[in-house]
Amino acid sequence: MAGPEESHADVDLEIAALGALLKAERKRQGLSVQALSSRSGVSFGLISQLERGLGNPSFASLHRLSTALGVPMATLLGGDSSGDGAVVRAGERFAIPTPAGPEHQRVVRELITPRGHTTMQLIRSTLPPAFSNEGQPFRHLGTECVLVESGSLRVVHGDREVILGEGDAMTYGCSVPHWWANASDGTTVVLGAVSPFEA
Repeated sequence: MAGPEESHADVDLEIAALGALLKAERKRQGLSVQALSSRSGVSFGLISQLERGLGNPSFASLHRLSTALGVPMATLLGGDSSGDGAVVRAGERFAIPTPAGPEHQRVVRELITPRGHTTMQLIRSTLPPAFSNEGQPFRHLGTECVLVESGSLRVVHGDREVILGEGDAMTYGCSVPHWWANASDGTTVVLGAVSPFEA
C-alpha cells in the first residue's frame, strides 16, 4: 500500500502529465492561453498553473477545456487510442515541469516510460551548464538508479559525494536527501530509473 509521500508524488506526476498534454494540444491548435481561456470559460490563471504542472483542476474545468479543444477528456488524462499503452515515441514524451527559475538554468525532464506506470519510471534529464539543485535537495520514498548518458554528474547523497562520468551509474535510496550538479562545462544528460520501493 502506497504511503502519503508516494501518493503525493504520483499525483504530482499525473498533474504534470496532464499539464504537458494540455499545453501540447493547445499549441498544436495554435491557441494562446488567453484564447483557450476565453473559449473554455476556465480562468487564464488555472490554465497557466496546469501547464506548469501545478493546481488541482475540478472535473468541470477539465470537461470545459476538453470541449473547447474538441478532444475527449480521456486524451487530456493520458488516454491514447492510437497506441497500445506500452510504446512512447520519441516525439511524444511527457515534459515534466520543473521549478521556475532562469531559463538557462532549467532542467528538461522527459518521462520515458508510459504515464501510469507507478512501479517504475524512467526519466531523461538534460542539465544545462552550471546547474545545481543543492539548495533544494530531493527526499522521497523509493530507489533510484542514474546513468550518465553524456557529460559529467556530481551526485551528493547524504554525506557521500560522487562524480559520475559518461557511462557511469549510481543507485541509492531516495529517503536520504540527495542533489545533483552538472560537473561538466557543457550539457549533461542523465537517465534515471525510479522505483517507489526503498532498497
